[in-house]
Amino acid sequence: MSAVLDPHGHAAGHDHHDDHHHAPTGWRRWVFATNHKDIGTMYLLFAFAMLMIGGVLALGIRAELFQPGLQYVNPELFNQLTTMHGLIMVFGAIMPAFVGFANWMIPLQIGASDMAFARMNNFSFWLMIPAAIMLAGSFFMPGGAPAAGWTLYAPLTLQMGPSMDAGIFAMHILGASSIMGSINIIVTILNMRAPGMTLMKMPMFVWTWLITAYLLIAVMPVLAGAITMTLTDRHFGTSFFNPAGGGDPVMYQHIFWFFGHPEVYIMILPAFGIVSQIVPAFARKRLFGYASMVYATASIAILSFIVWAHHMFATGMPVTGQLFFMYATMLIAVPTGVKIFNWLATMWRGSMTFETPMLWAVGFIFVFTMGGFTGLICAMAPFDIQIQDTYYVVAHFHYVLVAGSLYALFAGFYYWAPKWTGVMYNETLGKWHFWLSLIFFNITFFPMHFLGLAGMPRRYADYPLQFADFNALASVGAFGFGITQVLFFLFIVIPVMRGKGEKAPQKPWEAAEGLEWEVPSPAPFHTFENPPKLDATATKVIG
Repeated sequence: MSAVLDPHGHAAGHDHHDDHHHAPTGWRRWVFATNHKDIGTMYLLFAFAMLMIGGVLALGIRAELFQPGLQYVNPELFNQLTTMHGLIMVFGAIMPAFVGFANWMIPLQIGASDMAFARMNNFSFWLMIPAAIMLAGSFFMPGGAPAAGWTLYAPLTLQMGPSMDAGIFAMHILGASSIMGSINIIVTILNMRAPGMTLMKMPMFVWTWLITAYLLIAVMPVLAGAITMTLTDRHFGTSFFNPAGGGDPVMYQHIFWFFGHPEVYIMILPAFGIVSQIVPAFARKRLFGYASMVYATASIAILSFIVWAHHMFATGMPVTGQLFFMYATMLIAVPTGVKIFNWLATMWRGSMTFETPMLWAVGFIFVFTMGGFTGLICAMAPFDIQIQDTYYVVAHFHYVLVAGSLYALFAGFYYWAPKWTGVMYNETLGKWHFWLSLIFFNITFFPMHFLGLAGMPRRYADYPLQFADFNALASVGAFGFGITQVLFFLFIVIPVMRGKGEKAPQKPWEAAEGLEWEVPSPAPFHTFENPPKLDATATKVIG
């Protein structure tokens, strides 16, 4: 048995845990995994698989919309595709991917040996598999998959077939997984930081996940309540959302969006954290305004609870309500603007180089800002009523969720993959991945702003001739974007997972700061078994 090194490079003493230093092998390593790195890897692979499934559904949508008339799918199947694409991407791809990053990086960044509740960590991952199978498998149930839109609005949900019940059950399981994962993250961050790492010395990624975890615990039970009320309306004779029994479908919208708007920030705050790690490393400067970034993140989280009804301006809301939600939504742009200003100020007069992680981070800032501006315009009630349920809204939230969350995930992958795998990815291929993704993304979603302004409603399988050109352009872009991600997996992810490539140094990015760069590459199976002694900045190990 080779000697196991503690964080200071000394051979650790042999004790009764000696047998745990070998990484287990075979299928047991993964099925019974309690190591945060293995579980993080499984989350990331699961999320990518779901991204591919959700992407195939999206390409089904775009193939149908390539030209006017009904080509490939009937309107019922089209609505199933739009619904399942949304559910799978949000709950199966983006959220689990960020949890994968949290599992991998939080213990490394705070000097903890693992997550606080290792077996619960394993359980919260494996819960996702049956939920994902139920979600994706609902296409094969009588009547097909749910087709009520990813928001699952009543009264459509009350009229769906048995797949709706499977969808509700799957969402419950995914919600339970999220809540367990969040409890684990909070306890790990608050109780297991290395001595000397105060809260205000934590890396920004850890801060954003701490705040995100609280958001998840606050809002996932709200979603659970909404879909449980839907379930009882469907099977147990209640009339929460059924007008025939005195219920109110608009009440569902209020409950759903009270979950749904914080959910938007659940999917973007960890992205802010990743970008806040990468920009200083490649600008070779400390992050500008660290404290203001922390306060801005907390402000966004708090304000996210008071803006939910800006999704509902067209429901007959009184003018007073419209004014409140309009102003509250504009207010949330302030802390978001603070973040963008801080990133730009970090880059200002920095010695910047544009390796692939920095390209993705700068691409994120540019395109996310565009998505933020289109969202700010949607906050204006008179304008929002014009573009309600049009392709303008589709364009807006894809700019935020694809060019926001997904770009940040790619940035984080390129930044930390050398530490995970011990090999460097191919820089040329990484840059190709970035530029092709950026170009095809904008070809896909930029024309949708014009389609929406011209009045094309979303979730329609057919459209009149005047919308044909922009739809054809968007469909071409979507197929290009999808193929680019397949190439990313085949030619970048698989080689680095197999260890093919130039060996990564312990610190591949010279100006990167943080405890994760204090351990060898690849990161050993067990790290920080003894808490590291930190320097004054809490970014380096001393001794």
